[in-house]
Amino acid sequence: MEKQPSGWRGSSGGHEERLPLRGGGGGGLETEARAPHVHAADQQEAGRGRHRRSCARAALLLCLLTLPACILAVWNLRAESSPRMLFDVDDLPKDDYDDDQDIRDDMPDDLSPSAQIDYDRLLGGLLIEGFDERSCRSRYQFARYHRNAARVPSPYLIERLRRQEALQKKCGPGTKSYNNAAKQLMSTQSIDGISDCNYLFLTIHAGMGNRMLEITSAFLYALLTGRVLLVDRYKQIANTFCEPFPGTSWLIPSDFPLSYNEFTKHSPESYGNMLQENVIRGNTYRSLASARPPYAYLHLDGDYAFHDKLFYCEDDQQFLQGVPWLIMRTDMYFVPSLFLIPSFQDELSKLFPEKDTVFHHLGRYLLHPTNDIWYSATTYYRAYLAKADKVVGIQIRIFEKKGILQRNGPFPHVLEQILSCAQGEKLLPQIGVTDGAAAGNNRTIAVLGTSLSSWYSDQIRERYSEHRTVDGTMVKVYQPSHEEYQKKKNRKHNMKALAEIYLLSMSDVLITSGFSTFGYVAQGLAGLTPWIMYRPENHVVPEPPCGRAMSIEPCFHQAPYFDCRAKRDADLGKVVPYVRHCEDVSWGLKIVNETRL
Repeated sequence: MEKQPSGWRGSSGGHEERLPLRGGGGGGLETEARAPHVHAADQQEAGRGRHRRSCARAALLLCLLTLPACILAVWNLRAESSPRMLFDVDDLPKDDYDDDQDIRDDMPDDLSPSAQIDYDRLLGGLLIEGFDERSCRSRYQFARYHRNAARVPSPYLIERLRRQEALQKKCGPGTKSYNNAAKQLMSTQSIDGISDCNYLFLTIHAGMGNRMLEITSAFLYALLTGRVLLVDRYKQIANTFCEPFPGTSWLIPSDFPLSYNEFTKHSPESYGNMLQENVIRGNTYRSLASARPPYAYLHLDGDYAFHDKLFYCEDDQQFLQGVPWLIMRTDMYFVPSLFLIPSFQDELSKLFPEKDTVFHHLGRYLLHPTNDIWYSATTYYRAYLAKADKVVGIQIRIFEKKGILQRNGPFPHVLEQILSCAQGEKLLPQIGVTDGAAAGNNRTIAVLGTSLSSWYSDQIRERYSEHRTVDGTMVKVYQPSHEEYQKKKNRKHNMKALAEIYLLSMSDVLITSGFSTFGYVAQGLAGLTPWIMYRPENHVVPEPPCGRAMSIEPCFHQAPYFDCRAKRDADLGKVVPYVRHCEDVSWGLKIVNETRL
């Protein structure tokens, strides 16, 4: 009997027969399937093989069909552990902007627990209908992303805003009144009498937080003195904010006749310099009774001198009232000092019965981010923050320098201050010692960190991911960007900063860094009274690490301390009950609502 090849398999003396190859057309080879002695077990094995191959083909087809969803799922998983840095606004998918569809109005109903409640798109009457919604989506969508109950503006404030809008339209760029007033700037003659159209032109130079505070301060001053507010068109204003006034522009025309960027506190046109050089004596200009210069430069920057600060005195305001053009440079929120000028006090009381709502109302009225910035902020909010039970905003600013360079750390004492504040004030839960902490709590807290450095958010995320919290709450930490250094002249940096300010304002509670205007703006827009982290000294965590602010108003860092009536230095934080010294800047001033203390 012929020996069977070792590779053959047999059963009960049977064998499998080799399948001979035969030539086909064109010289190809094909098999002839002859297997007359295949057993039942082998048939089952062959069937299983065919089934496996069929399943593999089906799985491959399914994977190809669902590949985009698979990629999205992987991306979402990645995003949960390491949130995407979203604010590269130049790279956002512009195709998502459909001019015929409002990208915010198609939001799902489960955006937040209060999604079914109608939101006040006109902010209690601050805004009016009639603007093109597609050209500036943030104007009417702001309220939808702010869950906190806003303070109600007074009817008198709303009335005055409508009158200001009419004035801006009547006297704004392109009108006959503006053209005549611009020609008057080049006049060498003194001005006698008061025009129907007087102007306040604000030059812009500061970082984003200061910029928003100075614009709001200038607008309030324009409102109090019946002036048209115009702002510098060459400082990225049009790229960051929508036009606030209907039917006109607040941007200074490109053919403005003065070289205003050359003005300094030493310029002859400076009001403080005119006082110092006795060009102005008492309430006269060049010794001519009731005459005024065609314009004056107001230097109200942080380096301003004694005579510049006389701007906040009653007599000086009476003189300035007759100057047709005021050109202002400031980087501060000087509103508290306006409350100390006697001729403004009654009007301010009618405008703001709740005195600590100045920035809250005027910031919401004036400052509307452009579509790119708003899209960045709201997209990030919806992706990471909207579904959380609570959003804790933590604004971190480090005020340390090495030479001229900003130092952002890492500083372990700052991290410990943040956690001591957040956990000590019960804004974040304590972290359990072991993984066997309490379970059964389905609450989620989203922490939104903003800082020039990513280290602090990374450390907080790591601590909450290593151990469970004592009450079982899940804490997720997100940070939209980390620029390392402030770049206030960089357009993309400023757009990111503004998007993060508005994201912070969408928080439920806020922790801010003392002395930082970035945090001031966020708390004012939100209407939230923050916990302020005090500035540490010698790298030691302060005790206490933070404290609750007296109000939602920003601090005026470089407030004057000259008592205009007494003609001597005085403590201006004790003149009226609603202007106090700031919690974070002992020499600064801020507005408080005395009924809330």
